[in-house]
Amino acid sequence: MKYDRNQALLESSIPGLPEPKRGKVRDIYDTGDALLMVATDRISAFDCVMPNGIPDKGRVLTWISRYWFDLLDWMPNHLISADVADFPEAAQAVGDDLAGRTMLVKKADTVSVECVARGYLVGSGWKEYQVSGSVCGISLRPGYVQADKLASPIFTPAFKAEQGEHDENISYARVIELTDADVAAALRENTLKIYRTAADHAAEKGIIIADTKFEFGFDGDQMILIDEVLTPDSSRFWPAEDYTTGRNPPSLDKQFVRDYLEEIKFNKTPPAPNLPDDVVERTREKYMQALRQLTGSGLD
Repeated sequence: MKYDRNQALLESSIPGLPEPKRGKVRDIYDTGDALLMVATDRISAFDCVMPNGIPDKGRVLTWISRYWFDLLDWMPNHLISADVADFPEAAQAVGDDLAGRTMLVKKADTVSVECVARGYLVGSGWKEYQVSGSVCGISLRPGYVQADKLASPIFTPAFKAEQGEHDENISYARVIELTDADVAAALRENTLKIYRTAADHAAEKGIIIADTKFEFGFDGDQMILIDEVLTPDSSRFWPAEDYTTGRNPPSLDKQFVRDYLEEIKFNKTPPAPNLPDDVVERTREKYMQALRQLTGSGLD
């Protein structure tokens, strides 16, 4: 088993463990009392997995997530250990492949709401604002331009769709219907508090977090942060030195891949095209820069 740039085509699994649940980016193994979450090098865009991946991407996502879990120590999370020695014996047998890209995490009752925080007006939010003056039903003042910083970050939830389907933007009232008033309030409060904390911290490192998404679950009665957090896959990172309004700023995330697919007029329906080597390498460079700039260190 090898988690490399061609792993989007990989069908193997860890001997001695049940077949994993394969997401767009992660392979998740049920170990009984916990889950083994492997961040592969696969990359998706427009809900389509590319045939070839980005070397070291899974390790970058895992390293950055662990960095934020440590920093956000006031918010409980699902991480048990990222040390191969703590993994089940079957996983330790392929420890070289799993090291650096794998976390042993708690099982949680997942909340089926994707919690998005937006601090800047860009992407689908900018498109909606141009038409309606609002984003996900939240009215905004007139006069914003593309990539403007919002007066205050906003919570724009989405219903988390099954794999292969598009997430659906929903209102806060719908979040209450899907959960309850107390859970909805906690989701909004935690999402915006985490975003503000992370955005302030990243700003000190010269990175603007334009928007990001979180997932939450429950460990018993306790709400916890799950999945990845504040990575180039789940966030829009802009180098502060290149930031300007009126256009989509350069980014340190997978927007580079999206832009390439838009350029070649990809119809956003599987099968996705193979990414050229230069697009793969440039994307890898962006992920590595995000890692170095945020954490102050590389993978080694």
